[in-house]
Amino acid sequence: MIKEVGILSTIRWGIIGCGDVCEVKSGPGFQKASSSELVMVMRRDSNRAKDFAERHQIPKWTDQAQEVVDDPDVDAVYIATPPSSHCELALKVADSNKPCLVEKPMAINHKQCIQMTKSFHTKNIPLFVAYYRRELPRFLKVKELLQAGVIGKITSVHIVQYGPLAVGKSTQNWRYDPEIAGAGVFLDLASHGLDILDFILGPISKIQGFSVNTGGRYKAEDVTGASMEFESGCIGTGIWNFHADHSGDQIIFTGAEGELKTPVFSNTDIILKKNGQEKFISAPNPLHVHQPLIQTIVDQLLGNGRCTSTGDSGARTSWAMDQCLITYYGSR
Repeated sequence: MIKEVGILSTIRWGIIGCGDVCEVKSGPGFQKASSSELVMVMRRDSNRAKDFAERHQIPKWTDQAQEVVDDPDVDAVYIATPPSSHCELALKVADSNKPCLVEKPMAINHKQCIQMTKSFHTKNIPLFVAYYRRELPRFLKVKELLQAGVIGKITSVHIVQYGPLAVGKSTQNWRYDPEIAGAGVFLDLASHGLDILDFILGPISKIQGFSVNTGGRYKAEDVTGASMEFESGCIGTGIWNFHADHSGDQIIFTGAEGELKTPVFSNTDIILKKNGQEKFISAPNPLHVHQPLIQTIVDQLLGNGRCTSTGDSGARTSWAMDQCLITYYGSR
């Protein structure tokens, strides 16, 4: 159990699932964030767990998730496994009375998210979700500009993501298997964009979507469209087309006095269009994109701030995605 705020000076992390996402995006962030230390990692393949630990100078490794949860030197746990195991593992962390950071999407459906949030709320323990884009310079700048009224009243938003149809061995990736991923790559990728809209515009109050499989290459959906309304009154639309002849990645905020465009994934400029002119605003990603969010979590656990990516906000994003997928999968 984490000690009382004010006693700890460093948060010691354990990772369950030290795979590819931990190599650059997140793993080093736990080591480089202020007052943070990575002390233990787990992977089912013990040789790979040992290799990760040795390469990153981490003192403990194991092939058993429960050992990370139970270890007295671990103050907080990061779950970086595929979505099908998020709920089960998070509930184990809650039972141990330790704070938890779980990868996105938070779980395979909203129902599991509610199980998770209830468990942590009951024990009054923080649950965080790895929607790290909330703390990237790009989206902090976008939020700052929009809140300052740079395009006037925001009247609509449109989010798009296009990519080619996966073929061959690539379709064997777990992200195309609904039993493991919860759906197709929509759940993995669209979750980032929908969470950013929640962060910038506030919660979605209504959403209706449609999902189809147009390519027949795998069991999951490959094209999803949605229309939505935010509690703020803004109206939005989205298209996530993974059977396209080109790639695309963009959020377009339209206001009464201008337009602002930003990518969700690409490390390119924000574009502000106003009075017939375009302005390019640079806000590049840090080397370890997860690190700024990790810092806000560490700060909160030490009583020095607040992280905005919580179990509650993560559950809202999962609810929105469930509504988009209902035409393909039925009730989730």
